[in-house]
Amino acid sequence: MKQFFKFVFASFFGMMLFSIVTGFFALCGIVGMITSQDATKEPEENSVLVLNLSGQLSERSDNNFLSQLQGTQVNSLGLDNMIEGIKKAKDNDNIKGIYIEAGAFAADSYASMQALRNALLDFKKSRKWIISYADTYTQGTYYLSSVADKVYLNPQGQIDWHGLASEPVFIKDLLAKFGVKMQVVKVGAYKSATEMFTGDKMSDANREQTSAYLNSIWGNITKEVGASRGLSVAQLNAYADSMITFADPQEYVKLKLVDGLLYTDQIKTVVKKQLGIDSDDDIEQVTIADMVNTEAKNQGDENNKVAVYYAYGDIVDGAVGGLFSQGHQIDAQVVCKDLADLAKDKDVKAVVIRINSGGGSAYASEQIWHQIMEMKKLKPVVVSMGGMAASGGYYMSAPANWIVAEPTTITGSIGIFGMFPDVSNLFREKLGLKFDEVKTNKYADFGTRARPFTEEEMSYLSQYVNRGYKLFRHRVAEGRKMTDNQVEKIAQGHVFTGQDAQKIGLVDQLGGLDVAVAKAAQLAKLPNYRTSAYPEADDVLDQILKQVKPDTYLSDELRANLGDYYEPFTLLKTINQQSAIQARLPFYPNIH
Repeated sequence: MKQFFKFVFASFFGMMLFSIVTGFFALCGIVGMITSQDATKEPEENSVLVLNLSGQLSERSDNNFLSQLQGTQVNSLGLDNMIEGIKKAKDNDNIKGIYIEAGAFAADSYASMQALRNALLDFKKSRKWIISYADTYTQGTYYLSSVADKVYLNPQGQIDWHGLASEPVFIKDLLAKFGVKMQVVKVGAYKSATEMFTGDKMSDANREQTSAYLNSIWGNITKEVGASRGLSVAQLNAYADSMITFADPQEYVKLKLVDGLLYTDQIKTVVKKQLGIDSDDDIEQVTIADMVNTEAKNQGDENNKVAVYYAYGDIVDGAVGGLFSQGHQIDAQVVCKDLADLAKDKDVKAVVIRINSGGGSAYASEQIWHQIMEMKKLKPVVVSMGGMAASGGYYMSAPANWIVAEPTTITGSIGIFGMFPDVSNLFREKLGLKFDEVKTNKYADFGTRARPFTEEEMSYLSQYVNRGYKLFRHRVAEGRKMTDNQVEKIAQGHVFTGQDAQKIGLVDQLGGLDVAVAKAAQLAKLPNYRTSAYPEADDVLDQILKQVKPDTYLSDELRANLGDYYEPFTLLKTINQQSAIQARLPFYPNIH
């Protein structure tokens, strides 16, 4: 019997060992197949870079191995990779042109699209061509595609050209149905983030600033499209006012919005003609991913690095996870550690912080402000503003040596607020709960869910929030070399575009990430340098060990299906996880 168990155990152990070894080799094979796609490969001669505008444009690419393996990765386009790929295509002699195929494309902001469009304009300086085609152009894809030498459309297609609108959502009455009321303390006549909880329409101040930044963004769009298409701003506004979206496609040609109406097989003929190849020949195509994986020319001195640190999403005191987490976050605990490491890295001579955030926790913003101040003692810090760098995002930006923004960046919003849910009516009236109390001191029950704040308690909160606002204002004054009174005139929660912010001293220079990197190198006196992106992406092994959140795919699907209503919906789910004192824009600007 003893011998029997001995053989059984040996067989079981052998099977276990065999399974582990074969599983390991299988995993290595899968990893090898996926990573082999990222191997450096030079494009074939006479190639075309195909820019497929389909999917969600975000600040950085998210290439998750496990999501790819499971087939659950939603199509995500990283602005960083797209700009890098276009830049490499410009410098690569084998790439003769770019073919833009516009589809279902959604960007986080017009500032991100402006950065991408400027990269395409820069590509044209190489005297290479760009051709664009779509069945239907959204306003965003037309803004991007108008840069092309030739713009083509399906003979039965559409161009959506209507102007800009913002439609904030107000949820006060919805909360009331559940017996919930928001108790708010805010500083700043223009600080409008709390209006969705306390009102049923926009305040006059918010309407004024929203109109100003919408007109500023639209002014940039019409000016740039007009310059590319040989049209005046007045003409483009007239088109928008005439419901041109539903015009006969032939009208688009007459109005100089497109150069021709073609089917997909015909557009291939146009591209082949540009390449100088026969109609029977195949078109050599490369993707953005292919270009990113090509060897960069003139990489620069690896001992003289300009670090580009990406900070985008809500600013939080600690990562908020779960199904209804709102995408990427700026976790102060992580960011401060990363910035401290970059400050100590002797090869990093300057740091560019790429910020795309509407703000968040005031406490977290202060922590990051402090870490940037510490870094400045050792090396230059330049901020590059993406789609938004407002409220807490501007708090982070203020201490930098230099601030660069896109003309259409949303920034400013110097102000804070405190927001505290009163759920006593939910508990008492809706759920039928009863409360009693015994306490040792006057304010021992402060913050209880059994009742709203008293007037006296609200006055203490008001003093606290006002002190936070004065600190925020002073931080800006220190960073921008202004007096507190000078900042007060442009603060009060007022939102500006980057273009308008430069005029009042909140931004130093207009431009994209490349402008910020060049300025950082100049401040660090680096004639020869290379750039490195941080935080570094997890490798395949790290992704496997950490494991991808199982809710990521579901969250992305919800975002795609709910559209403009996703942010208010997720906010309701995470409201108890939000920091009470906030420095942020309206939770979702809702510009379309």
